[in-house]
Amino acid sequence: MNASLLAACLWALGATLIAMGPTRWHWRAAWVLIGTGVPLLGWVTLQNGPWVGLLVLAGGMSVLRWPLIFLLRRLRGQGRDTH
Repeated sequence: MNASLLAACLWALGATLIAMGPTRWHWRAAWVLIGTGVPLLGWVTLQNGPWVGLLVLAGGMSVLRWPLIFLLRRLRGQGRDTH
């Protein structure tokens, strides 16, 4: 396993630990995970190819599903909505 995949696994472990924490941290932590996950995804894709990059992208999207759902709602024009 190369360094980029190890970093992606550590990112997923950190995201899991954050999810088990208090709810008040979730949105701030989501922004940090997005900010670190995007360059990490590029690094994984560069070192391991597009198929592995797509798998890591799918994993990241499953972890950050609520920010993704809110983004899709906003793009569709449904405004800000609580789950």
